[in-house]
Amino acid sequence: MAALTAGTTLMAGCSFGVAEEIVGDDPVPVSAAAGPADSPVRQDSPAGDIVEAGAPVTALLADPETATLVAAVADPPRLLLQDLDDLEATPHEIDLPGTAARLESAQAGTVQALIPDAGALVEVDLASGDTEEIALAEAAVSTTEGAEEATVIAHPDGSVGIIEADGEHREVPGFDGTTTVVTAGGIVYALDRVQSSLVEVDLDETRRGLALRAGEGATNAVVDRFDRIIVTETRSGELLVFSADPFLLRQRHPVPGGPYALAYDEQRDLAWVTLTETNELVGFDIAAGDPVEKHRFPSVQQPNSVAIDQDTGTVVVGSATGEGIQVVHP
Repeated sequence: MAALTAGTTLMAGCSFGVAEEIVGDDPVPVSAAAGPADSPVRQDSPAGDIVEAGAPVTALLADPETATLVAAVADPPRLLLQDLDDLEATPHEIDLPGTAARLESAQAGTVQALIPDAGALVEVDLASGDTEEIALAEAAVSTTEGAEEATVIAHPDGSVGIIEADGEHREVPGFDGTTTVVTAGGIVYALDRVQSSLVEVDLDETRRGLALRAGEGATNAVVDRFDRIIVTETRSGELLVFSADPFLLRQRHPVPGGPYALAYDEQRDLAWVTLTETNELVGFDIAAGDPVEKHRFPSVQQPNSVAIDQDTGTVVVGSATGEGIQVVHP
């Protein structure tokens, strides 16, 4: 098997920019995890082109190696493989054993669809269309690579596990609602939506490390080329930027409109954010200092997913209400 790769709480004693070490078994007060805001009916036509999906989109990935747009859709669950150079072409469809929660690049020209309700992933060779279904001992909604070939996974129930290179599995206690795990500066971080926090994962000690509050309703996270973790804070409407060394909250930038889905263009240092309250797509230059808005486009309704073609800078946005896939060339 190839290596896997791409709420609100008031934490006691924790504030913006101050790290807290989580120890002991005392319960932490929590409330409902944040999610995307319900989008209104669109007032403007979406920018760019629209590719019909025929169902709500659950995840997106743009593969620069093959110029392929990969969209996971529900009802019935399947993948749509669309040629980004020929949007009029009929997409190739691949049936899935369940709804894909995330799409991740495994290697050049290969995509893995994480399917938590089936406890599996489906690996797809985008050039040939060949697929391989791989059963997972522990279902995953997100994965990242840690030290010494260990794979860190976020489980569907919000907990975090570690799979060693030899297959040994360890559980990291203390997580309630992790939806995303990322690696920055050689350190693994878990974004916990229930606790609205970004937390170091100590692989050696199999425990939570330092934690920082991530606003009142953090939802998604990506890592940029400077090893900064960029987080959308949907409930209060902010873009948060954390450094990994030292682990600090560096920037808070107001983004009204319910910022939710997030993708990073490493060639152009642009963070693309969807606004689910206003049906918009916004691009921020994050190369230095505070994020600076560079692009703003009307989007499809309920833009819950976004992805980037790293070669061309093309942005794709998925509608969770069935309006299709938006393709924008900034």
